[in-house]
Amino acid sequence: MDLHDLTRELQIKNKSKIVLLVGDGLGGLPLTPGGKTELETANTPHLDALAKRGVQGGSIPVLPGIAPGSGPGHLGLFGYDPLKYIIGRGALEATGIGFELGPHDVAIRGNYCTLDKQGNISDRRAGRIPSEESAPLAKKLREVKIPGVEVFVEPVKEHRLVVVFRGEGLGGHVKDTDPQATGVPPLAPVAHDADDPASAKTAAIAAQFIAQADKILADQPKANGITLRGFSERPNLPSYEEVYGLRAAAIAVYPMYKGLARLVGMTLVGKAQTLSEQMDLLEQHWEDYDFFFIHYKYTDSTGEDGNFDAKVKKTEELDACVPRITALKPDVLIVTGDHSTPAFLKSHSWHPVPTLLVSDSCRTDGHTTFGENTCRTGGLGQFEAKYLMSLALANAGRLGKYGA
Repeated sequence: MDLHDLTRELQIKNKSKIVLLVGDGLGGLPLTPGGKTELETANTPHLDALAKRGVQGGSIPVLPGIAPGSGPGHLGLFGYDPLKYIIGRGALEATGIGFELGPHDVAIRGNYCTLDKQGNISDRRAGRIPSEESAPLAKKLREVKIPGVEVFVEPVKEHRLVVVFRGEGLGGHVKDTDPQATGVPPLAPVAHDADDPASAKTAAIAAQFIAQADKILADQPKANGITLRGFSERPNLPSYEEVYGLRAAAIAVYPMYKGLARLVGMTLVGKAQTLSEQMDLLEQHWEDYDFFFIHYKYTDSTGEDGNFDAKVKKTEELDACVPRITALKPDVLIVTGDHSTPAFLKSHSWHPVPTLLVSDSCRTDGHTTFGENTCRTGGLGQFEAKYLMSLALANAGRLGKYGA
């Protein structure tokens, strides 16, 4: 029996409300030994006030020492074992923008990049080209034609786009063409396994797509190249309604996180571009759902940029929204991240993620601030993120007793 078997068996319906506030990449590191992290440096009076009422700890997204991508990181928060349920980034991006993936589709997350005269990447994100400049390029890339396969190209946000290949006999196990470095050319698409003809077919199609795309983009000042990442097919996951008995809503800005939410059966409510607008949607739909997932991106992107001070400011912005959530009096409020993104490392890391749970039923741990050091000694201890949802359900009175 796995955890979802238990939650199916023990779930109790009631009128409780659960809010999961995710500061993407929330965890950090000090810039100097013995210093403060971004979260500890930030002025967070509202999170500190919650710390006095709640219990905190460090969630391990996958396993100790494993730095997760955003997909596995969120799956763990949602209570799905990220080692059992594998979702590629392409499927997440496609689903997030509302593209309905079919059984013969392979979805890919594309990045516009800047190539120098030698064909090497000088900027992996094309200067984070704004959406109003990148969206017309995606539409232009629909001119790509490949015999025997349908090609769909959709704009996403800033430097991101979605590419979908539809045809018989395609596989999704293809290596990324982004080398994750500058000063080198994009990689050629190849199947992970030489004995996988379906993925080899997809790789050959991807190579044709890139060749045509580079010609179409050649005159662009910034986005004159493309890399492809996260080749994947549509996964099948049990829904929140099925495994937890929850009517779940997602309030997110970026398509990838909308895609994750849709794949686990959450309803996407409204369209928001700012945290304030996300709070508006939470208030408007408060009576319609039992569970709310609210995603905030910028604690992650500033960490990836290596900008410690900017991450501190974005953490303070996250803190500022807390009163609008607590005014609604949720029965359970959880504040956490899907992974740590220390500015010191400029990347996702393996460190346990600061996690704060507040409910009338929680056993408070005496801490009066919220940060990595208090989480290290908090009452939740260190735990695998996949158990966060069972803790939320228990604190909301939504799980019955196991056994006689």
